[in-house]
Amino acid sequence: MRRWDRFAGVVMISLVGMAALAGCGPAPWEEGAGGSTPTPTSTTVPTPVPNDLSGGATQRQLAAGAVTATIDYWSTLSMDEWTAEAIKPVSISLITTVTPDDGQKVYLQRATMTAVPSSPTGALDALAPQVDSSTVSPGYLVLDPYSYSQTFNVGPVPAEATYVTLQFSYDFLVQTTPTSSEYAKQTATDTLTVALTD
Repeated sequence: MRRWDRFAGVVMISLVGMAALAGCGPAPWEEGAGGSTPTPTSTTVPTPVPNDLSGGATQRQLAAGAVTATIDYWSTLSMDEWTAEAIKPVSISLITTVTPDDGQKVYLQRATMTAVPSSPTGALDALAPQVDSSTVSPGYLVLDPYSYSQTFNVGPVPAEATYVTLQFSYDFLVQTTPTSSEYAKQTATDTLTVALTD
């Protein structure tokens, strides 16, 4: 056989081999979304609910005009017992300072707590506000070293609730001068988020 014929035969075999390989299609790892290779599906992990009482207690400092209130919050009910149907107590202890301290006194006229339960889809109906209004005039003396203590109860909430937001409001009366019977009103607000368990 002539050399040219042998060369032509080799070229023909190579072309047939390449055509056969081309018919195999792309490698499985090169297939796109339309291929038969399954694509992993993502699983949504629920976002953990923050819990301001997860350590058993928390302390906040609130400013209201010249008044600075230091408030301790805690619950005598263990956090693993904060279920939707339980009565959930929240205790507070409050004390204030005033700046400048010219000898005027600070009184707490009213403390209010409103509990708003929420589910993963949003806020639910708020519970009725709980209000402690002073039974003495002009209010409870809360200037250091005198403090105010109270316990509010968060009642049962809908079963789908995963946490409650506790909205606190404190109305203070501050003497305009140490001997004055005139007062300036200052209001401080605070919010706690507490997770519920199943």
